Amino acid sequence: MNESVTSIAELFYAAMEHSLPDALAYKKDGCYVPISSKELLASVERLALAMHDRGLRPGTNVAILAENCPEWAMTDYACAILGLPTATVYATLIASQAAFILDNSKSRWVFCSNQAQLDKVLEFWSSLPNLEVAVLLHGQVPAVEGRQILSWSQLMDEGLAQEARRPLVSQWGRERRPEDLLTLIYTSGTTADPKGAMLSHGNIVSNVHATLKALPRLAKDRCLSFLPLTHIFERMAGHYVMLHMGTSIYYAESVNSVPANLLEVRPTILISVPRIYEKIFAKVMDGVAGSGWPKHQLFHWAYRLGQRVVPLLYDGKKPTGWLGFRFALANALVFSKIKARTGGRIRFAVSGGAPLMPKVMEFFWAIGLPILEGYGLTETSPVITANRLGMVGPGTVGTPLYDTWEGKPFVKIAEDGEILCHGPNVMLGYWANEAATKEAIDADGYFHTGDIGEFDSRGRLKITDRKKELIITSGGKKIAPQPIENALKTDKYVSQAVLIGDKRNFISALVVPNFDSLERWAGYKHLHYANRRELVEQPIVMAKLMSRIEKVNATLSNYERIKKIVIVPDELTVENGALTPSLKIKRRIVNHMYDGLIQGLYEVHKGESEAH
Repeated sequence: MNESVTSIAELFYAAMEHSLPDALAYKKDGCYVPISSKELLASVERLALAMHDRGLRPGTNVAILAENCPEWAMTDYACAILGLPTATVYATLIASQAAFILDNSKSRWVFCSNQAQLDKVLEFWSSLPNLEVAVLLHGQVPAVEGRQILSWSQLMDEGLAQEARRPLVSQWGRERRPEDLLTLIYTSGTTADPKGAMLSHGNIVSNVHATLKALPRLAKDRCLSFLPLTHIFERMAGHYVMLHMGTSIYYAESVNSVPANLLEVRPTILISVPRIYEKIFAKVMDGVAGSGWPKHQLFHWAYRLGQRVVPLLYDGKKPTGWLGFRFALANALVFSKIKARTGGRIRFAVSGGAPLMPKVMEFFWAIGLPILEGYGLTETSPVITANRLGMVGPGTVGTPLYDTWEGKPFVKIAEDGEILCHGPNVMLGYWANEAATKEAIDADGYFHTGDIGEFDSRGRLKITDRKKELIITSGGKKIAPQPIENALKTDKYVSQAVLIGDKRNFISALVVPNFDSLERWAGYKHLHYANRRELVEQPIVMAKLMSRIEKVNATLSNYERIKKIVIVPDELTVENGALTPSLKIKRRIVNHMYDGLIQGLYEVHKGESEAH
């Protein structure tokens, strides 16, 4: 780890010294195609030459509207070398949302992965006064009158024609400074228009160095990249960190193809948000439930044994004696077979972006796939705290990356419980939004995260909820929804859950069932239904789901308990607008989507007083 690196441009050149045969790899015609460090270096430098020759100079904003692919990474590094701040746009956004970012960022160029992404730009180009050029990464460039659209191959050819000038590119890279603006990453905008967090070279490089100290040592590793590179978590941890440490990056075809790609790539490192781990956990548990009696009994024997051992593993210890022997047997008979479904080589996994349920973490540690959880935000580049091996605490997100910064605590808890951060990773501010910047960063330089938390006795941070997402009932009771939602999702019949009850007289929940489990149960009960909507509308299904809810209710205070539920047949997704691109719930949108059903719950209970 070279801590003399202070810019992403320097990080790129240092990474190229690893000389990997497969620095990047992508799927084509059913096979993974490797791109060596030498090829990657040439492509980045040729792109930089072509862009420079076309007049792009430091401080000119460029946008990337694309799914994960090698060209995304190459564009990012070329822009970092040239000093062109990149505004990254989620490929899942609709045209008007993408246009907002292009307009707000004043981007002059936009790189589009395919025709579908280019069409979003073309729809609104006439209202984007700063946009001059679109680059199509894949596909045939369409002829559009009055619009300059270039192909990726055209830029590569233009760069190749200047091969003799390639040494100039590394010289340009050395001109970049830590304080230079690297990127604008727009927040998800769950409550309002997204804001562009301005992250500098120094912000992200400091986070790369600090994060590497928290992770196990990386050497000749391989990771599968499937979270959007637009997301700061994947970009910092799965893009910059991996390349810097000489880890090969293989791009998944899509999130849906991850199970198959895991078996093809056989990664040694996995970086994900909790939703992916939750799905794997639910799939395994559902498979066990549907297995025969011997397999069912064998799994639960091994799982109970794993639950006894995991606390030792969290503290960096190994089971010994009779316990150690039985755990090794459980691994050979059960856990190794489950781990094989992930490719069988994962040394450790990282989780971030949202809280990971302790039950899910426990399961992965038991099967020999340790997950290290971290915490942070876009505005903090992103990592603030991270679990270290030997210091793992389920339900916590680890210790701060630094104890202090510039003589002040790196992390502190405000009087109202809000988590504050002051360090080299804190953004420069919000792009063209001074009022929002002043609201987020106080006079002492502390960024206000909006999360509520506390430290445990070992200095590990525990997130209890979002400050602005607290549900306050009509009786004045304050309820943190996330812990309850996470508890609900541990049930094999529940895939997703959203708590409802702000300004209401009791708590209810919107529930998306785990249909694998529910449909198997429906088969046992000989229920007749034409589709999932008909299934969830049956009273016996409501009673079944409510009986599962009651198990969680038994652990809650009376005013926190869920009195009624709405069961919906459709998963909450990015595509239907219910989740942010980083898979967080858009509570306002979900409430609007199911407003009629929710209103129906509370109309039935008019006149009832809140239970205390």
